[in-house]
Amino acid sequence: MKQKIRLRHPEKIKNPVNPIKKKPEWIRSKLINSREFFITKSVVNKSNLVTVCQEANCPNITECWSKRHATFMIMGDTCTRACGFCDVKTGKPEKLDPFENLKIANAVKKLSLKHVVITSVDRDDLSDGGSNHFKKVVETTRKKNPNTTIEVLTPDFLRKGDSYKEILKANPDVFNHNIETVPRLYLKVRPGARYFASLELLKNAKKNNKKIFTKSGIMVGLGEEHDEIIQVMDDLRSANVDFLTIGQYLQPSVKHYPLERYYHPDEFKELEIIAKSKGFLLVSSSPLTRSSYHADEDFAKLQKKRININ
Repeated sequence: MKQKIRLRHPEKIKNPVNPIKKKPEWIRSKLINSREFFITKSVVNKSNLVTVCQEANCPNITECWSKRHATFMIMGDTCTRACGFCDVKTGKPEKLDPFENLKIANAVKKLSLKHVVITSVDRDDLSDGGSNHFKKVVETTRKKNPNTTIEVLTPDFLRKGDSYKEILKANPDVFNHNIETVPRLYLKVRPGARYFASLELLKNAKKNNKKIFTKSGIMVGLGEEHDEIIQVMDDLRSANVDFLTIGQYLQPSVKHYPLERYYHPDEFKELEIIAKSKGFLLVSSSPLTRSSYHADEDFAKLQKKRININ
């Protein structure tokens, strides 16, 4: 009897075919098959862990893993949302792994990470959106790795009340939630989310813990206008977000949301200059910038910036 193949994106089957535009010369990820890359890969695979590096088809995976940088994705590999841009599997998730906190903590120890990024899929099927599980992972990781700084990249916990506060109780060093795109495009790009709910989450995270660094990111190339990007910057600053990342949207498949255009590196530089003038402590803006790209180095810069301000 043939095993039924589980589709990665069943909700996109009926989408029109959107041909993928040829990448310009400035979008070339580094292919580094170093010893460190294979060490990281071995730890991840042997620990039976999920990384956003693999699941979201990140272009920077060989570079980051060669530096022993990995962004761990908890609560499974299947998301309950169906964002038009994302390559993470969608569908009905499995039950939570009760030992995941120990697996993550041990992997961080084995890789000797100075800074770790922990993210997750959306778990709308759980009453708290998975916030207690998230908290447990952060607490265990901290206990086993007291010298490692921890960055969380969270879902929006839409319609889950104050459940996000559970994660804040674990005192992560950075609270990151990506706004992703401009509000006009939300219904097609991020249909399960709400722009102002994401803004409110970031605002409340800072309000509940003024010492925490808050961070958010947007993609460009989805059809947004320049003025709309500037408005998002203003909205994020109004929410007291410290760190902004801006990167190029790369269309994962012909069934995903169509790429409108590639931004030139000079345009990213211009956006960086504008964002810095708005008052962000740190801005990372380039074609291959991703939320967790160079996260450890950026965290060190954030700390230095705050010290200099104070």
